[in-house]
Amino acid sequence: MPIRPENLARYPRDWKTVIVPRVRERSGNRCECTGHCGLDHDGRCAAVNGEPHPTTGSKVVLTVMHLDHMPENNGDDNLLHGCQQCHNRYDMPMRRAGMKARAREACACGDLFLPGDG
Repeated sequence: MPIRPENLARYPRDWKTVIVPRVRERSGNRCECTGHCGLDHDGRCAAVNGEPHPTTGSKVVLTVMHLDHMPENNGDDNLLHGCQQCHNRYDMPMRRAGMKARAREACACGDLFLPGDG
């Protein structure tokens, strides 16, 4: 997934040179999702980097997923090499929330009453 410009500073300087290669080596260049995305892969997702996706047929491009959605947390237990399908499905709730927040920010009026205000 491309890194949003406003989030670049949240990634460590060695993201591309150390962290991503470390995850790639661990994964064997194969999607590591075992159902994190909500799909039953009958074990581990069979998508292999550069090959046609077993479900969609599109060329697989593996990217590194942050399971807690926090780019600052780069521990091995928080990073997963994921295919487009798994990564997009996993991130979908966070993306929808972000799109909603950005749309709200673009609106000049704002909210008169916020949730929780009595």
